[in-house]
Amino acid sequence: MMNSIILNAATRLLVALLLLFSVYMLLRGHNLPGGGFIGGLIGSTGFILYAIALGPEACRKALNFEPQNIAMIGLGISLGAGIYPVFFDDAFFTGQWWFIGDRATGDYLPISSVLFFDIGVYLVVFGSILTLVLALEEEV
Repeated sequence: MMNSIILNAATRLLVALLLLFSVYMLLRGHNLPGGGFIGGLIGSTGFILYAIALGPEACRKALNFEPQNIAMIGLGISLGAGIYPVFFDDAFFTGQWWFIGDRATGDYLPISSVLFFDIGVYLVVFGSILTLVLALEEEV
């Protein structure tokens, strides 16, 4: 933990900006480079900065969940996204699409099972990195 007033004040803003940017990278990943992995790395970077500035206890309190539980939930979501197509006689991890809205008028939102897989990967990377970093930070 560092005792810098500037770092403590800036960290709160930077965590919010990094989390927002990580969600942008997560959602951007379907058509352009990016996705769950890079989004999870960017999101965990914000909380790593928070742990450096305010300590691992404050970081765990800000997370509200244990990081390893976040990773396990993400693993379940990714696995569920992979198993889902099997129920429609498709291969494991085949993309499935849902269209929310009226397709006839073109006023709809397409959502795929790949998005849920990416969200799962995001949570796995986010939780795994934070589990390792917080364990190392607590050792020091």
